Amino acid sequence: MTTLLVIAKEPRPGRVKTRLTPPFTPRQAAELAEAALVDTLRTVAATPAERRVLVLDGTPGPWLPPGFEVVPQCAGGLDERLATAFAGCAGPALLIGMDTPQVTPELLTVDFRGCDAYFGPAEDGGFWALGLADPDPGLLRGVPMSTPVTGAVQRERLVAAGLRVRDLPRLRDVDTALDAESVAASAPHSRFAAELGRLRAATGR
Repeated sequence: MTTLLVIAKEPRPGRVKTRLTPPFTPRQAAELAEAALVDTLRTVAATPAERRVLVLDGTPGPWLPPGFEVVPQCAGGLDERLATAFAGCAGPALLIGMDTPQVTPELLTVDFRGCDAYFGPAEDGGFWALGLADPDPGLLRGVPMSTPVTGAVQRERLVAAGLRVRDLPRLRDVDTALDAESVAASAPHSRFAAELGRLRAATGR
């Protein structure tokens, strides 16, 4: 069985999804971030796993379902925070972020037989998922994060280490308003889509 890790920020105005403002206000962006996080955590809760861990920058709120361990993110850049999240795992682990609310339990149900790593590329050049049969923090440290080549560099790091990599489908992160529209359309029954629709109706967009 696998540990499922979700790395996330507490959905507080001004701290999350700042690229959604404008057109959304900081509070609206935080509401969308909370909806995305709720969808993600519900999906993780419905996926078979030995452990479910929320690696959190901030404080848990009523959006946190039961069954999750909560550990604080460490200081440092994103590469160090991801590396430290994996360092807390004794066996196979799959890590995702909070900004792909369209994920499903089927996408997250991974089998490491025949491979050493899973890699989920994102449309913006990053990655939405990373799975390691033998979590090695050194595979992440030093990878440039939040750039158009982040995903390519990370995947090449895995290959260069001699790992057999299995690719997951390419997904779109929610960073901009255009991303939000696209993701909501791909997951029309999600809380994220409902929240986006509510904000559209409230603002007349």
